[in-house]
Amino acid sequence: MTTDKRFAVLIDADNVSDRYIKTILDEMAGEGVVTYKRIYGDWTKPSLAPWKKVLLEYSVTPIQQYGYTTGKNATDSAMIIDAMDILYSGNVEGFCLVTSDSDFTRLATRLRESGMLVVGMGEKKTPKAFTTACNKFKYLDILSGSKASGKSEKSKAEKAKAEKEKAAKAEKEKEKAAAAKLAEKEKAEKEKAAKTSKIKSVKVLSKVKEEPPVEIHEEIPEEPEETITPLAEIKSSLIDILREDSDEDGWVSTSDLGNKLLKRYSDFDVRNYGYSKLTPFLKSLKGFEMKSVRNENSSVKQVYLREEQESDYRG
Repeated sequence: MTTDKRFAVLIDADNVSDRYIKTILDEMAGEGVVTYKRIYGDWTKPSLAPWKKVLLEYSVTPIQQYGYTTGKNATDSAMIIDAMDILYSGNVEGFCLVTSDSDFTRLATRLRESGMLVVGMGEKKTPKAFTTACNKFKYLDILSGSKASGKSEKSKAEKAKAEKEKAAKAEKEKEKAAAAKLAEKEKAEKEKAAKTSKIKSVKVLSKVKEEPPVEIHEEIPEEPEETITPLAEIKSSLIDILREDSDEDGWVSTSDLGNKLLKRYSDFDVRNYGYSKLTPFLKSLKGFEMKSVRNENSSVKQVYLREEQESDYRG
């Protein structure tokens, strides 16, 4: 009888939204048994107020950590110390580190060196260094079915952007009113103005209308770079695995194939590419032939790369 692995779920409240809590625990239910559920942050901060509403419902223990100095994240240190204490207690076989902060890269590496199974969770903006340091990495904004910049709860950057757009809109209205007044004045003087003065007035109006847009879009923050492994890279690895590990007839079990892909890419999850299961994902790729092989009372599915399409597919 196989015993489920025991996990410690440690959440960095400063870098993860409370809207992901159900997704986090649902995903970990498929990995094993969660014996530790802790979340770290300075709970005196108003920004963490949304988390307080869900902690009791999901039985997550909040760990208070004050910030000792400005610009230093004491929460990271508290979470790392707790992780090492739990490691040495010998009460778990794995850890789930929930954060989008690359500062936990070394912690993930250290836990793996001690034989722990490390599952990372964060948003698509999570640096590649941290995602590859974990055995598995899951993108919460994909799994929850919403983007990191969800409408329900805007991030600080989005709120700042909204304020800037509001101010820019007000400024634009002022410029529009000024332009209207100037147009009225020009209209009243139209009969007296010479042709050269008309050209000059048009230039003034043009200048008033052209300048505001530059100010409106000048400071809009750039979107964070996404770190999901490109589909083309996954396809290339599929071919390599089929060549290296297939039987004499060219077949490889889909379950073995999925495990080997996960070992190569910690963030590999068919849900990242719009599929709920591995089989439909593989069926969508060109150059592969699938068959079902009945093995006693179960059906084992294997994948085969058709030789006639290999060269086109690789290219």
